[in-house]
Amino acid sequence: MMLRTGASRAMFRSLKASTVHPVRTSLSGSTSPVQWTSKLCSLSKKRPQPHIINQLTPIQAAVFQRTVTSTPWDKIDKKHEEKIANQKIEPTPETVSATSSIHPVLGEVATPEAEKDVDMMAGIKHDINTIKETFSLADVPRQAYTIGLAGVLPYLATSLSTVYCAWEINHATATGLGSILSPKTAEALLHVLEPLQIGYGAVIISFLGAIHWGLEWAGYGGYQGYKRYAIGVVAPAVAWPTILMPVEHALVTQFLAFTALYYVDTRATYIGWTPPWYNTYRFILTFIVGASIVVSLIGRGEVANRVGKVPSTVDRLVAFKDSAQETLAQEEEAIRAQKVKEDEGEEENSSDKE
Repeated sequence: MMLRTGASRAMFRSLKASTVHPVRTSLSGSTSPVQWTSKLCSLSKKRPQPHIINQLTPIQAAVFQRTVTSTPWDKIDKKHEEKIANQKIEPTPETVSATSSIHPVLGEVATPEAEKDVDMMAGIKHDINTIKETFSLADVPRQAYTIGLAGVLPYLATSLSTVYCAWEINHATATGLGSILSPKTAEALLHVLEPLQIGYGAVIISFLGAIHWGLEWAGYGGYQGYKRYAIGVVAPAVAWPTILMPVEHALVTQFLAFTALYYVDTRATYIGWTPPWYNTYRFILTFIVGASIVVSLIGRGEVANRVGKVPSTVDRLVAFKDSAQETLAQEEEAIRAQKVKEDEGEEENSSDKE
């Protein structure tokens, strides 16, 4: 039972190794102390029994004795500690400054100090430069950029005019007088602007779809066939029915159409169907048009309860149908009355003859 300890097992392994190589152990004497120290490290903590120590060779016993009795490296030198404790620290105010005994909070000791002049606006400046580079469109041909921006100006103008007319109507409702336009004039102008904006939006959406037909005919990015032709067909098929919708529904539908078409154009640019600058160019134009639609919806919503609803095309068609039926009914009634008179006249003539 006494020999079933970790120290005894380590000792037996070392003894077995020395027995296998007796010449090297007894003659060379050059066995590495580190090797024996590693094998006998547990002996310094768990002392073996005396009869086990007696079985060691002289070299093993010497190594073991040196391992047990050697001075540890972390032994405290009390004399040196007392000498340092009794030393008096001399003041040196000329070497002390506001930063001589501090270091950055997020840094490590002995690391160089952070730069003193840190630009706190660097992130914002970077974002502003990114926006400038995006809106500058340096890679876009100047003619396309200029004409494209000019093309969205009518859409933006109708949107701002809608907001102005709504303001005039609200101002007249609050004060009783209009600023420049009378309430009736502002309302009439508003009814003219709404179909103009919707019709112009349908034209723009159709034009954006037709661009893909031109790219297909030019063979840009290869000939894609029906996949690219479908873009030019679906765009006007979605755009033109909006002129038959109420104003709010038409504007929302066109907003969704512009957004979906921008996504399609972005994907087309990514796969090489359009020039590399086309998606950025479309982003600027779509942003302006989308903002115009939102502004128009806001202006229209401010006067929704104060402005009469302008009859849409469908309403006009229904009214025309109803009026036509009414007119036809009146004509038939007149024909019947005329026929009745003629019959009565014939009866009178026949009775007179008799």
